[in-house]
Amino acid sequence: MRRPPAELSRFLAAYDPRVRRLFLAARAAVLRAAPGASELVYDAYNAVAAAYGFSERLSDAFCHVAAYAGHVNLGFNRGVELPDPERLLAGSGARIRHVRIEAPGDLSRAGVRALVRAAAGEGRGRVGRAPARGRAIVKRTAYTRKRRPR
Repeated sequence: MRRPPAELSRFLAAYDPRVRRLFLAARAAVLRAAPGASELVYDAYNAVAAAYGFSERLSDAFCHVAAYAGHVNLGFNRGVELPDPERLLAGSGARIRHVRIEAPGDLSRAGVRALVRAAAGEGRGRVGRAPARGRAIVKRTAYTRKRRPR
């Protein structure tokens, strides 16, 4: 398992330790299912987030992990297309769905693991070429004010 980039650890330092642990556990679950995925890290206005895909373009991301003040979301960029027999996915957007992660055990649920595997498979297939060797890329944002822990 590759280590989180130093910038991600710095961004997460402002969060409660429980939220930090949940974020890193969700990150690990994604990278176990897709070890070759690239990781795009954002220190955004209302969350710290990382998107995962088999290219270095955000538009190719198959899922993301976002830290909020009290919880973590494991999001699926094409969640409306994923099989979800356990009805775990939440959200009402045109494409994206998410699972709210409140405890480490949430990531062990068979349905959550199946969603991550299905999303990673869809992401691999959509890129249409051999995935690049995964690496972390920190995307700079221009938010001087943030609506999240600092």
